[in-house]
Amino acid sequence: MTKEAGNPIVYEARQLTKVYHTGEVVVHALRGIDITLYESELVVLLGHSGSGKSTLLNILGGLDVPTDGEVYYRSKRMSDFSEAELTRYRREHVGFVFQFYNLIPSLTARENVGLVTEIARNPMKPEEALALVGLEERMDRFPSQLSGGEQQRVAIARAIAKQPDVLLCDEPTGALDIETGILVLEAIDRVNRELGTTTVVITHNRVISEMAGRVIRLSDGRIESVTENETVRAARELNW
Repeated sequence: MTKEAGNPIVYEARQLTKVYHTGEVVVHALRGIDITLYESELVVLLGHSGSGKSTLLNILGGLDVPTDGEVYYRSKRMSDFSEAELTRYRREHVGFVFQFYNLIPSLTARENVGLVTEIARNPMKPEEALALVGLEERMDRFPSQLSGGEQQRVAIARAIAKQPDVLLCDEPTGALDIETGILVLEAIDRVNRELGTTTVVITHNRVISEMAGRVIRLSDGRIESVTENETVRAARELNW
């Protein structure tokens, strides 16, 4: 979904820096980033490994904190959140999808999704979430009985079953072949369109950026460019 004029701001980050110290080695992961993300849009963060994409995503998701600068979530400064408030923010407002699926092998797809709905404030039924990603016929299979793409779609269903405000996806197709990756991207796109979930997808693959309303390119911890796609391509039309 593209950014519509007047859409409310979900995230506003100003002069974000992140510095890691490993022994005597100092790594500048982010170098003064400004970014604004809007309600219901689908954004791609594009850049090579080490450009700062995952660090930025982790800070937005409340998994990490900046060394300097501020992040506001719906006008609330995240550095003011207590640990309990930060936990509640992650639990109620953010869905995470990573490159690796992290499913529990001894539970079915339905049961893996159900774990999240048990602790969510206003969840959808696991069956509804799995249907949204096209797994109506596979929900009683165990992870070992599912393909990699199906497991990733279960992970997406698990992330969106709690009906989060934001879906943050870190290289969701990184471990998949093209055809399987397209099915995963279609699921992410459908969630964005039908639920209006603000969606951020990290990738190093330029072709994937063609399905986003906006593309934010990162390089060496800085924002290199922000562009809007005049034509947004369906995931099925992508080829890499």
